[in-house]
Amino acid sequence: MTKSAPPVKKNQTVEVTFEDMTHEGSGVGKVNGYPLFVPYGLPGEQAKVKVIKVKKNFGFGKIIEFYNQSDERVDPPCDVFYKCGGCQLQHMSYQRQLDMKHDQVQNALKKIAHIDDIPIHPTIGMDDPWRYRNKVQIPVGSKNGELITGFYRKRSHDIIDDMDHCIITDETADRMVDAVREIANRLGISAYDETNHRGTLRHIMVRVGQETNQTMIVLVTRKENVPQLDKLVEEIRASYPHVKSVIQNVNAERTNVILGKKTKVLWGNEYIYDEIDGIRFAISAKSFYQVNPTQTKKLYDKAIEYADIAGDETVIDAYCGIGTISLSLAKKAKKVYGVEVVPQAVSDAKENAKLNNIDNAAFYVGEAEKVMPWWTAQGLQPDVIVVDPPRKGCDEELLNAMIQMKPKRIVYVSCNPSTLARDLNILEDGGYQTKEVQPVDMFPQTKHIECCAQIVLKV
Repeated sequence: MTKSAPPVKKNQTVEVTFEDMTHEGSGVGKVNGYPLFVPYGLPGEQAKVKVIKVKKNFGFGKIIEFYNQSDERVDPPCDVFYKCGGCQLQHMSYQRQLDMKHDQVQNALKKIAHIDDIPIHPTIGMDDPWRYRNKVQIPVGSKNGELITGFYRKRSHDIIDDMDHCIITDETADRMVDAVREIANRLGISAYDETNHRGTLRHIMVRVGQETNQTMIVLVTRKENVPQLDKLVEEIRASYPHVKSVIQNVNAERTNVILGKKTKVLWGNEYIYDEIDGIRFAISAKSFYQVNPTQTKKLYDKAIEYADIAGDETVIDAYCGIGTISLSLAKKAKKVYGVEVVPQAVSDAKENAKLNNIDNAAFYVGEAEKVMPWWTAQGLQPDVIVVDPPRKGCDEELLNAMIQMKPKRIVYVSCNPSTLARDLNILEDGGYQTKEVQPVDMFPQTKHIECCAQIVLKV
């Protein structure tokens, strides 16, 4: 039996009522049961939509005009919101964003892990969901002989040249990008041209310590020897005393990867410092450090609550990074073992432990799924395991290693509800039970959601 063709054609105009949203924030409407995904549509709204792509089971559309609008719709405060794509949700109220992210977690757990009988708490949001990012990486280009900086337009490498600030980025970082661009332009430092692989300045990266206001500027250049670079550094030093570090990163490759392998200090320190919950962290140009420390504290507080540490526990942090969670846990636990595949991160974690006079945390380089069975063979028996994996989730070997170790509790910090749900399935089959999940909005105005799950060994 031949399946009927889709009820719409490309470039056709249709009337749609949005019934739902995708996890990326697009509205979902149906034409004779056929789903259309339409950016910026909100549930309950009716709109005239142009069909721009047709697939077998679903299509994509573009709003031409609204017939009615949701009470949750707001005017995006960013002038380039519809061009940029760095944020996806500024067109909806902040409460609607929080509700959408909660629903995303709930749906993933129900559909993928078949878990629908546990508390999934309301998303923890921010009092002020703007200007939270402590790190920005801005590409540099040229127009009419002048340097320009700005994010790329959606699905392109064209710089938005009328963008003079980013309202989810720390204001100090914003100002420093502008300052570096203006000084570099005056000194005749050229922008990198990725088409011809010529020119010099590729990106300006700025990191700011939220608690300390210490600022690091990283100049990403195509070559190491850059005329006038010393004068650029002098002007920054003279005008901006909060800048504690100016770094050059050399990236000579034809690549979309921002940072190259070689990094050197042009002036000041290799690190700036910041604090989360009284723990001080040294942050280098390449350190992984959460971009929203305000929400990071809320997330880690929940992770520590779920770890339920009384004081005599042994804890493993299986993706320890520079020790952000490990050191918080070490304030309460008897011993913390951190493992991380990136050697520089482990080196930073050890330095951060020294910086805070924490001597009950030990850090090791390696893949957790390989190190943990070795620890088991040495007789290490953790009471709690904490994992905070990348978006792809935990390697199945690691999940099996955790199951073999039989800790009383597992705390799973996730930045991807789908892979969290997949991994919870495996842990539940291995004798564990998911007790509750707490979503935390680490990235307001964007589609991303972080959450923390408490998992306990079945008795």
